[in-house]
Order: sequence, then structure tokens, then C-alpha cells
Amino acid sequence: MKRAAPALAGGGHGSAYAEWVVRDGAISHLDLLVPDVHCAGCIHKIERTIGALDGVRCARVNLSTKRLSLDWEAGTTPIEVLIAKLDSLGFAHQPFERGVSADGDEDAAGGELLRALAVAGFAAGNVMLLSVSVWSGADAATRDLFHWLSALIALPATAYAGRPFFRSAFKALAHSRLNMDVPISIAVILAAGMSLFETITSGPNAYFDACVMLLFFLLSGRYLDHMMRARARSAVTQLLKLAPQSARVVSPNGTECYRRTDDLEPGTLVSVLAGERVPADGRVVEGLSDLDRSIVTGELVPESIGPGRQVEAGTLNLTGPLRVEVTAAGPETFLSRMIGMMEEAEQSKLRYVRMADWAAGIYAPLVHLAAAIAFVVWFWATGDWHVSLLTAIAVLIITCPCALGLAVPAVQMVACGRLFRRGILVKDGGALERLAEVDTVVLDKTGTLTTGAPELCEAPDLDEEAQKLVISLARRSSHPLSRALAASAPQVKSVAFDDLEEMPGLGLKAVRHGRELRLGSHEWCFRTLDGNASDLPSVFAAIDGRPVGPFRFRDELRADAIRTIELLRDRGLEILLVSGDLEPVVSLAAGRAGIADWRATARPGDKAGIVAELQDRGRRLLMVGDGTNDAPALATAHVSMAPSEASDVGRMSAGLVFTGAGLGAVAEAVSVARQARRLIRQNFALAALYNLIAVPVALAGLASPLVAAIAMSASSLIVTGNALRLGIDIPPAFERRCRRLAMVPEAAGT
Repeated sequence: MKRAAPALAGGGHGSAYAEWVVRDGAISHLDLLVPDVHCAGCIHKIERTIGALDGVRCARVNLSTKRLSLDWEAGTTPIEVLIAKLDSLGFAHQPFERGVSADGDEDAAGGELLRALAVAGFAAGNVMLLSVSVWSGADAATRDLFHWLSALIALPATAYAGRPFFRSAFKALAHSRLNMDVPISIAVILAAGMSLFETITSGPNAYFDACVMLLFFLLSGRYLDHMMRARARSAVTQLLKLAPQSARVVSPNGTECYRRTDDLEPGTLVSVLAGERVPADGRVVEGLSDLDRSIVTGELVPESIGPGRQVEAGTLNLTGPLRVEVTAAGPETFLSRMIGMMEEAEQSKLRYVRMADWAAGIYAPLVHLAAAIAFVVWFWATGDWHVSLLTAIAVLIITCPCALGLAVPAVQMVACGRLFRRGILVKDGGALERLAEVDTVVLDKTGTLTTGAPELCEAPDLDEEAQKLVISLARRSSHPLSRALAASAPQVKSVAFDDLEEMPGLGLKAVRHGRELRLGSHEWCFRTLDGNASDLPSVFAAIDGRPVGPFRFRDELRADAIRTIELLRDRGLEILLVSGDLEPVVSLAAGRAGIADWRATARPGDKAGIVAELQDRGRRLLMVGDGTNDAPALATAHVSMAPSEASDVGRMSAGLVFTGAGLGAVAEAVSVARQARRLIRQNFALAALYNLIAVPVALAGLASPLVAAIAMSASSLIVTGNALRLGIDIPPAFERRCRRLAMVPEAAGT
């Protein structure tokens, strides 16, 4: 049963979280939902404060999911101390449950931001109309009237629209810390207060227009940031919608009842009607149907399934009823693992993210210091507190590091979203950064460069009786070549055997009506080591001692393997094929794919050694593999990818996982990673250029609070707009045509 989470709280709940702590050896782990986190300053404060506690290995905050992940050494700092430290920072918290995160709170927060934005926009439009009348030369009485009308509109609007900033700033100050909402709130309150003072004293200038315009632009940036984070969560949200909340469980007596999918266990029998999604991973025990497995394979064509077939949670049953025996439920299902991959992608930290967090973390005190210096210097130089305060307000506004805070996450979110739409799951956000740096691609052969499903390409002529015997015996074997042989003749009817025995490492032996049958290796069937010269995998048979065969198989290249190799080479990457197969087989596959450099008979340790040796020589490798034997090399490589049908160990070792039957995802991922790196660098440059220009202008008193608000918001919009360019999917045919028209080589697009 799913545990009930403690209510969202801000203190004294450390002991209530004890059952949520997961222990892995000497390390304890806890995930918390911290809904009040909304900027890089909050992240930096939490990570730095809690990370400094004794025994804490890792304290990492994800801005999109608002998850705080804690790893600490068991027996050092009690959970109560960790929670108390989080309480002292003023952040509410509760246990994080995948799929039950802050989405509801985020929807409410988004609604509040949108309403505040509408109020600020309405007030800004009306106050600006009144200000135009003042600027056009209204006399003293008329000017005062317009100022009072502006105050009646602006002050209530400021109080309402400024609540997101005021609430956050007050909570930060109440716990003796700073965040970027503190200078924003000070700037807004000072602008409104100064304007009211000017109105009461019949002063010539009031800045109600600047006050509401400032809030309007700040709220525009904040709402845009909210939408960006919602967009980052959309992939996970869509996956969660594929997970049924209940399942129709079949009892031993045949009756059916509904049960929560969280309560399913391996061995449970469930009924899945047409139009329903499979509630858990399992094996079909009864029924025939067509299944939409696009979330697994990336292919839109339904697959016909029947008894014995494995099905995954979230796949859609299209035509007939099925009964499925559950083999994995809850967090162990394929769908849950996919969701976990997406969340891990957002959870990871890039080097550029760490740089932006560090810069934003030290920004708040610098902003206050710069504003204070501006006020003191201007007051010392002019003796005019009015001008000095306006300059300080402008500095507070213009130095807000919104552009810097959005520089990396905006690009990372858009890049992960684009790759997800192309069937590529980014497990590790840092993998995108490393992927942009690779200069060599190391490919495994079986299941990666090839389909991993051998197909019969050469067979001897057999009479009908011999064919029945061989195919029937092949259907009794679990060997991949025997299964491929059986699949090559589905029309042949099976026959029964009087005796059947499997000889490990050799093959099968059976007896039918006194006749001995064998299926397996050349030595097992032919009783000799001679006569088996072949570049292709083979299986042999013998009937009453008479050799039959060989049956030769070929593991076909993936449909787009040759084109993918060409694209990778066009992008300046070197290609190396490494396989555990024999030299003739690897040589044949390499030749067909156009790969000149290849290594054969490589054991798992050999593959990892090859990868390590190349990296010691300064190469940056992308390893693409699918098997458990590839896991050491996948973990050793600079960055790694695996197909979704790879072994569990292979998938977990890789930084990116791609669905579908094609290998083109590798070239697509490299291209997107390089584009993302370029956009991140551009965003850093834009943020730096903005500060180099805007800060001196504000310090020199050349920017009013209104101009400062417009400049600050414009910088955030520019950075975000630059990142969104990565999300524009250009049809490949259109892109190729544009390149031909411009006479630009295809590699230039990388």
C-alpha cells in the first residue's frame, strides 16, 4: 500500500520521515518536495546550507520538480537535524512521491501569477494614459488630480500583483536570508512610497507608472519561467497519464475485481479489455490482440500478440481481451523506469548550471551593496535624496540576474523536450554537455549496429518429414538461432517427441518413434570439428546420425545504420566498431556498414579497456551498446547511449536511451547537444553583455525605474527566446533543401 505523506509543513517532522528514508549500504537517501523553491538563489541557499552538515554527501534541488534529494552517511547526522535545518531556512516540505509532486500547487501558482499579471497589465495601461497627460504639460491642479487617480489605480494593483514577490521576500528575511525577491520587493515598495509622497506633497513627479510597469514586466518573466518549468514537466506528466490507476484482477475462481495498480504483485492475473492500457509489465497467458507499443518501440504500427508474449505497462490494447500475468509492478515497470529516467535528466547538474547557480547565489548581496553605494555616492555628490533614491531603485531593478538564471535551464529543458519528441530519453542532464564534446563514437555490434534478431539466410533442401522434425525440435529450444529457425517456418505443424534432453553448450537431443534427432553445434551433430568454415552464425541438425544443414543466419544491420554512420562521419566523428563476435562476423558487419576500424572477440573487460585507453590518449568517446556485457564500457565512456530494448544493466549504465528500431537517434542526439552548447554560450554572453551595459547606465543615473524594469525583463525574454530556437523542429526534407539552395554542406548544420 502507498504510504500517506505527512501534511505539507515547515517544522518538527523529522521523525515522521524516517519510513521514507531509503538505505543503500552506509548511505541514506530521502527525496523531499519543497514547493517554495523558485529561483537559483533558493537552490544555492538550500544546497550550500544542508550540504555543509556533517555526513551529507549530496543535497541537490531540482527547480522543475521542486525535489530536494538528500544523501548522507547513516549514523552521522540524524534525519531530525536535516529537517530542522531546512525548517530554519523557511522552506515548507513533505516527502516527494513520483507522480504526486507539486503539479497541483504549480497549477495554483500559475493561476495566481496569471491573475497578478492581468491586474498589473490593466493598471499599467491606465496609469500610463494618465502619465501621458502629465507629461504633455498639465498644470499643477490637473497634475495633482492625475497623480491621485494614478495612486488609486496603482497602489491596490501593486499590493495585489506584488504578492508573489512580497511573500517570498518576507519569508526569506524572516529566516535571515536573502533571495532575489528581496531587492525586487524593496524596489517596488520604494517606488510606490516615493510616488505617494510626491502626490501628497504636490510634487512634480510621481512614479506610479514605473511601479506597475515594473511589476508587469517582472511578472511576465516569472510567468514565462513558470511555463518553461511546466513544459519541462510535460513529458513526465504525459507518461504519468499512460499509467492506469486501477486494474481488473482475476481471482483463482474466475471472478474479477478492481484493485489499485500500486497494490499489484508479480504473479497476479489481470484482465485487459480492448481500449484499456496494460496496468503492469507482464506475460500474456490468454487471448489474441493488437497492441500499440509505440512508447516502447517508437513504431506506430500495432503489433499482434498472443500467449507467451511480454507486454509493458502503459501500452494500449487495441482489439481483443487479454489476460496477463504480472511480472513487474509499481516502480519496477517499464513505464515507471521511463518516468524515472526523465526525472533523473532534470535532477542532474551540468557544469554550466553550477556556474549559473554560483553566480546567482552571490548576486543578491552584490545587488544590495551596489544600490547602497549608488545612494551614498549620489547623495554625497548632489545632496538630493530624491535623485539618490531613484538611482538606487533603478540599480536594484536592473541588476536582477533573471537572464543569468534562465541561461542554462531554459536550453536544457528545451533540448530534453526536443529529444524526447524524437524518442530519446535523457537520463543524465550532464550527458548533454558531455555529448557535445565527443570526437569518437564506439559502437557495439549485436543489438546496436544490427537488429540483434538473426534471420535465416541459407538452408538445405529438406523433405516434408525432415522439415517437421527439425522445426519441431527448434521450437523446443531457447537458443536465439533455434528460435530464429523456428520463426522461419511458422506454417510447419509441430510433432511430439518420445524423449527430449538438452545438453548445455551443445544442443538438443530427442527421440521420435525410435529415431534419434539432434539440433545444435557442428560438433554435436556432425561428431567432428571439420567442415564448418563460415563467416555466418550457423546451427546444425542430424537425423539418425545423418547430418542435416547447415542453417546459416545473418544479423541484419539496423535500417538506417549506414546513413547514421555517414551522418556521424560528416559531423567530424571517428567511428569504431567493438564486438565480442568472431573476426569474420565482425569484419562482414563493419564492411557492410562502411566502418574501417573494428575490433573483434572483445570481452566486457576488453571493451572497457579499449574505451579507457582511447580516453587516456585524449579522446572523448560516445559509447553505444545494449548488452549487459557493454555495461563496463558504457560506464567508462565520456558519455553513453543504449537502445530501449537493451538489458536492464545496459540501460542503467547509459546516460541516454533511445526508442525505436533506428540508429539515427545517435546522430540526432549529437546534433542537439552541440546546438544546446552553442545556445548556452550565447545566453551567457547575452547576460554578461546586458550587465556590462545596464549596470553602469543605472549607476550613472541614466535609467529611471521604468526603463530599468523594461531592460531587465527584455534581457530575460531574449535569453528565453534564444533557448526556444532549439525547440523548433525543422522537417528534414525542408532542411536539406535549404542547405542545397544555400550551397552549404550538411555538416555545417551541426
